[in-house]
Amino acid sequence: MGAGHNGLIAAAYLARGGRSVLVVERDVVPGGAVSTVERFPGYRVDSGSSAHLMIRHSPIIDELDLGSHGLRYIDCDPWGFAPATEDGPPLVFRTDLDSTCASIAAACSNTDADAYRRFVGEWGPRSRAVLDAFNSPATLPRFGRAFAGIGTTAHTARRGLFGRRAGSLMAATQELMMSGDALLDRWFDSERLKAALAWFGAQSGPPMNAPGTAPMVGFAALMHRIPPGRAVGGSGALTESLLNRLDADGAQVLTGAPATSISRCSDHWRVQTVDGAHCADQVVGACHVLATLDMLEAGGSVPASQIHRWRREIDIGSGIGMAVRLGTRELPAYRDLPSDLPPHGVHSALGLLATDRAQLRRAYAAASVGELPPHPPCVVMSFSAIDPTLAPAQRHSITVWSQWHPRRLRDGEWSTAAGPAADAILGEVDRHAPGLSTSIEHRLVQSPADLESELGLVGGNIMHVEMTIDQMFTYRPHPDLAGHRVPGADGLFLAGASTHPGGGVTGASGRIAAQLALRAGRRPRSR
Repeated sequence: MGAGHNGLIAAAYLARGGRSVLVVERDVVPGGAVSTVERFPGYRVDSGSSAHLMIRHSPIIDELDLGSHGLRYIDCDPWGFAPATEDGPPLVFRTDLDSTCASIAAACSNTDADAYRRFVGEWGPRSRAVLDAFNSPATLPRFGRAFAGIGTTAHTARRGLFGRRAGSLMAATQELMMSGDALLDRWFDSERLKAALAWFGAQSGPPMNAPGTAPMVGFAALMHRIPPGRAVGGSGALTESLLNRLDADGAQVLTGAPATSISRCSDHWRVQTVDGAHCADQVVGACHVLATLDMLEAGGSVPASQIHRWRREIDIGSGIGMAVRLGTRELPAYRDLPSDLPPHGVHSALGLLATDRAQLRRAYAAASVGELPPHPPCVVMSFSAIDPTLAPAQRHSITVWSQWHPRRLRDGEWSTAAGPAADAILGEVDRHAPGLSTSIEHRLVQSPADLESELGLVGGNIMHVEMTIDQMFTYRPHPDLAGHRVPGADGLFLAGASTHPGGGVTGASGRIAAQLALRAGRRPRSR
């Protein structure tokens, strides 16, 4: 149930394993937030995600041989960019570490450049361990294996063999558990560098002063190994390759077929959709966890009191941000760019438009009381500069993502607030790239309310469930449901951003759910 990328990945592994697979999806366009459609004439516009980071660090693309089914990535290099200020030139993060350190030295200081080089050296292995944990079931033995060697990445003054081992392990785990802001303060002096890395880390959702957010900042170290990728043709090209893989393996995908209930019927499950009933030994619920719970309650196979408790205790939050999709005549014209950039300039990068962390904190504080951010921090993605298939000749497709924007406004509704909020976002972009607004020919605003209605993102939360430390790993989306299973519902597996490891384009939850279903041993039969 659910043809988002996690659902399709689960289906692809099951079909590869010889299972008879049927995918049902409420939308007429498969892919969910990993889809690309023609929003303006001649433009291919993403519905949700744009840059793919974590899936490129997973085994999924190779295991499913998605390259043979049409998937091709362009490396985003440079991968990150923070604009020039009165205090100095821009920061340009490239895959090449030496080039990145040279940019940091020019924009900040040699001291920060040296610190960043050490940071990448220490946090690269730690971030790899976090991703290993993300790509495995959330169990203590798996965590032990994933993090077994991180002690070698830290330093300690303790002496003796066991003292050094214990000291270095505690030092490494302390950094993993601290807030992103505390980590940045420990490593760097320049507020500009801290703001850029904090805003990169905040793309996971929580503010970087929250406990346990340090690894979100630490993921920057992995971008020097494999940078973010832009799927040729748009984010939905990943979905298209998965559909091609499923078709080759004989699986079926039904769109425009929302499921309404899940019920137990003798020795199998019955999924009721608007076009009839479908029965199978196993079901993977890869939609929002609240949608799956609603269908379970409608089917009566799990006590309603239990479902009500889970609903009450899962923290959905109140939105994260909003997107403005543009069709323009020009690319953003940032000032004082270095002369040694590739032909596409910095337009392959995540444009991290935040100049200090106070801007991030004010935005989050405003959203927490239902207000719009006074100066919304933005991420600008101008990927038509590296993929001309996205826009007509001499035109560009640009996405601007901004945080934090609450789903529930203290005053008014999004039907009237969306336009002014988008104007404020574009005002921030114009502050760093003057004149972009005069180049706009098409504009689509996706407020948190739009994200909820269009993509089924309850509360406008693109991560489904809050990505705070109390709702990650063995707590996601709830301690009872953290094993990708529902107690008392054998044969039903959970996937999607609601489950471990969370949101973003990872595919990990789909892969884990499929592996669990395959190990369960019974061959499902479709009816």
